[in-house]
Amino acid sequence: MKEISLYTIAFLGGIFLAVQAGFNSQLGNYLKQPVFAVVVTSFGSTLFGILLACLLTKKAPTTTLLVNVPWYLWFAGAFFSMLGISFYFYTIPKLGISKVIVLGLCGQLLFSFLAGNYGWLEVPVELITPKRVLGIGAMIIGILLLNMK
Repeated sequence: MKEISLYTIAFLGGIFLAVQAGFNSQLGNYLKQPVFAVVVTSFGSTLFGILLACLLTKKAPTTTLLVNVPWYLWFAGAFFSMLGISFYFYTIPKLGISKVIVLGLCGQLLFSFLAGNYGWLEVPVELITPKRVLGIGAMIIGILLLNMK
């Protein structure tokens, strides 16, 4: 797939995450319980994920392949997803969607910066360079400017 297509998909993914955060924080408000909204959202995501997998997958994973997955990988991503989404659902009604998304992006950026530099979570290594430090600094300054009254 061409690089521009991958960039477009990643950009759209960010838009979709912001849209889902807005809808799901509304759900949490109506239910008066952000964590229950996460459960409902996760259930819906599972249903849509199964549908998408059925449409796009030509061959299901074999039992041997499933058994060889480290046990923690079955739950670690879901755990952090549940926490992250819960934090978003809780804070969006209090801070506003733009502040929460911008602060969340800052957290993602800083963690991905470190994870990429050290190869954490088996991601490709992307070393810290002066240009990348300048980019992170510009993002943090932008975050501060966006959140100033």
